[in-house]
This record gives sequence, structure tokens and C-alpha cells, in this order.
Amino acid sequence: MIPGHTDARTGPTHTARRIIRLNYGFQLLFNLLWWMPVFYAYQKQAGLSDGQIFGIQSIYYVAFCLFEIPTGLIADRIGARNCLRAGAVVMTAANLAPVASASYTGFLLHFLAIAMGRSLTSGAASAYLYDGLRAEKCEEYYLKAEGTARAWGLAAKVVCWPLVGPLMAVAHTAPYVLSAASAAGSLACAVGLPRLAGTDGSTDGSTGEATAARKNGGRRGRAFLRDAGAALRCVASSRWLGLVMVQGVAVFTLSRICQVNLFQPILLDHGIGEASHGGVLAAMTVAEAVGSARPQWLSRRVTPVAWVSILSLALAGTLAAMTLSGPWAVVALLCLFAAATGFVYPVQRKLVNDAVPANAPRATLLSAESIVDRAVCALAAIAVGAYVSAGHLDALLWHSALATAVLLGAVQLLLRSGVVKRDRAAVRTPAADVWSS
Repeated sequence: MIPGHTDARTGPTHTARRIIRLNYGFQLLFNLLWWMPVFYAYQKQAGLSDGQIFGIQSIYYVAFCLFEIPTGLIADRIGARNCLRAGAVVMTAANLAPVASASYTGFLLHFLAIAMGRSLTSGAASAYLYDGLRAEKCEEYYLKAEGTARAWGLAAKVVCWPLVGPLMAVAHTAPYVLSAASAAGSLACAVGLPRLAGTDGSTDGSTGEATAARKNGGRRGRAFLRDAGAALRCVASSRWLGLVMVQGVAVFTLSRICQVNLFQPILLDHGIGEASHGGVLAAMTVAEAVGSARPQWLSRRVTPVAWVSILSLALAGTLAAMTLSGPWAVVALLCLFAAATGFVYPVQRKLVNDAVPANAPRATLLSAESIVDRAVCALAAIAVGAYVSAGHLDALLWHSALATAVLLGAVQLLLRSGVVKRDRAAVRTPAADVWSS
């Protein structure tokens, strides 16, 4: 058998299994934010107003956009593995900021550092996993590895989040201290990740023009511009890649705004007290974990790009339905929303990765996608603050659903009109492969 090759009998190689296992650990610990179910109430208790809380969220998204520009380029320069390590260090420090200062300034610094840490890993984590498995001839395991990592991370939240209330009764700052400890654990996983060797002699997944720039010995600033130019040319030359990225905006914005910014206001608006928020969020997380771990349950008769649109419309529909529902129905709809989010994320992630040309700076392009997502979220957070402060939560949910329907309608119109066609580079992987495990 050819070294590194896999078949149905042998499964992934030893190195591929190591990459997958450490990726599970990194994703679980890096994203285990113990403070998530209580941060809104925590900041309210610290004396912050709704305007200040949502204003910080808007600044967070804008900062994320700004940080994504250099961090994606950095990932393609120094290697995705090193970026994951740097992101874990920053995330550890970020979670300790509210412990040092539970004030507007402390929370602002906290979210700015969170933006920096997450931007360092947002494109690098997926790029490392994809390139690592491809180097081992195990790319058919990517979708399952991506989805299972997300599922394990969500399962950890189910176990940990209900404990936040009792732990806060012992130590008020416990959610932030435990989040910092988890981030430190993700650093240990990143340190253990193996070095990746590219076909052109590069390491850590750096490919294409990024590696050529390094070999030519150009100055770092010029190399960054070269990588950025290569990424822009990829998007400009591939309508398919651009369309897939835009389609993902609806998914990310709806899921982020609902599950982070609007989760507690929606429950409070329906008379569900703060003591129950951890349990509801745990139930939502179970639903999302099931969806993330089983994207192959989706029918192969529908193309992956169509599934992303269908599930995005399902997300929008559940938001609109919440305006007409009672407390128990709202909890059920939130769980349905989470399940749809779980199904759609791995499919959307693989669509983007498959659309990226082989020699393109992958981490830079994935960061570009995150920039668009976060830019829309920044605008949405401003709108959320205005709607919630004015007591117009139901109107916000309806308007969000309508905006999503308009965006996805435009995407499907472009596809059906033939203006945008799937790139040949993407066609080499059959649509059914998206569901392969």
C-alpha cells in the first residue's frame, strides 16, 4: 500500500488520527466559554446598560473584522499551527480581563481580546485540519472530523453550563476563571499538533503563493500584500466561491445573533427567569450537537448548496414563529433553531473549503469569509441594541426573517439563472462526497 494512503479497511493513518483527536480537544476547550449563559446578566449586575452591552458587542464584531485581515495573512505566513497556539494564549488572557476589572472598560477589553484570539484561529483551525488530512490522503474524513469536533464541544457545554449558577454562588468570577483554564488547555492541544509538510517543502499547511513569497525572501510586508492580493484574485475570479461565502452570511449572522445576543432577551421577554437559562441553553446545545455530528442524515437528493439555503430559511422561520408562541413553545423553537444550525455549519464549511483553489492561501480566504460574517453581525448588533432598548423585540425577529428570505432568494435566483455556476475545481468532488464519513 502507498504510505499515507487509506482505504475502507485501514481507516485514517496514525498521523491523521492524531490530528483529528487533538483538533477535537482544541475545539472543545478553546470554545468552552463558561460565562456564555450569564454574560448578559453578569454585565447588568456590574452596572452596564443595554446600550453599553450591545454597544460592546457591536465593537466586538467590528474588531473581529479588522483583526481578521492581518491574522489570516499571518496564518499563511507563520503556519496555521502557530496561529492556533497564539490564539489560545490570547484567549486565556482575555477571559481573565473581567476578573481583574468588572467594569465597562474591563468587559470592552475582554471582548476585544476575544476577537483577537478567535480571529487568530477562525481560518487557521479549519485550514490546518483540511490541509493536514489532505496531506495524509485522508480528506474524506474532513466533514466527519469537523462536525464531530463541533459536537464534542457542544456536548461539553451541555455538561458545564448548568453548573455555572452553583459555581457562581461559591465564587462570582468562576465562569471567567474556568474559561481561562479551558483556553489554557486548548494551548496544550495546539502544542501537540504535528508539523505538516507541504508538497513544495512548506510546513504547517502554508501553500501556494505564500510559500513562494517566503522562498523568494521578500520583505514581510510585501509578502502580506502578495497573499492578500492572491486571496482577492481568487474571489474575483470565482463567482462560485463568492456566492458560497455570501450564502454563509445568513447562517452565521442568524445563529450568532440569536444564540448569543438575543438568547437571554427572548427568554426574559417570555417570562422565563434567569435560573432556567442554563438549562434551556443546555437543551439547545444538545440539539445542535446532534445536528453537527450527523450532517449525513440530510438527503443526498438535494445539493449541499441548496441544503444551506433550506436550513437558513428554517432558521429564519423559527425566529418569526417565536413572536407568536408561549414560553414552552419558544423553548422548543430555540432547540429546533439550534438543531438546524448544527446541520448547516459543517456543510457550509466544506462548501467553502471545496471552492478554494488548490494553490490559494486557504487561511486568508477563510478569514475573508469571517470578515464578511462579522461585518454583518456588527451592523446587526447595533440594530439589536436599538430594537431591544425600544421594546420592539418581535419586530426585530420578523425583520430578521424577511431579510434572510430576501438574501437567499437572490442567491437561488443567481444559481437558477446560470449567472453563477459551480467551478470545475469544485466539481471534481461529487456532491455525495459532502456526506461521506
